[in-house]
Amino acid sequence: FMIIREAKIPDIKQIQIVRNAVKENILSNPNLVTDQDCEVFITVRGKGWVCEIDKHIVGFAIADLKENNIWALFLDPEFEGKGIGQLLHNTMLDWYFSQTKTTVWLGTGFNTRAEKFYRKAGWTEVGTHGPKEIKFEMTYDDWVKIRNQ
Repeated sequence: FMIIREAKIPDIKQIQIVRNAVKENILSNPNLVTDQDCEVFITVRGKGWVCEIDKHIVGFAIADLKENNIWALFLDPEFEGKGIGQLLHNTMLDWYFSQTKTTVWLGTGFNTRAEKFYRKAGWTEVGTHGPKEIKFEMTYDDWVKIRNQ
């Protein structure tokens, strides 16, 4: 039984566990993303969502309205391939574009499952973000078309 709901401050510990369980787009130093950072992103800068199975967080997504960026979308590797990422992604983008029509962007590693995921979800590659990431964008108009297909 799967629940997608808004992320709350008490969820941050489990969010961090999921963030550090991933096999790709690994943080070089887990301390680079603090609990305080997470709190600011889900309460001040934007909003986050979690996927819960049996009261256990198995994935999360966070959108940042300040930088018009997808700050995070991560799944526990054991729960990949079940449509959870797509549900979190769609929930997040529906909310994002209900708040602003500004194009949203994200960066992800080259040749990763995430890169394939975003291409399949309709994101447009627009260049690179730093030396190690592809930069993708989603416009409001493209999102409306995708959701109406």
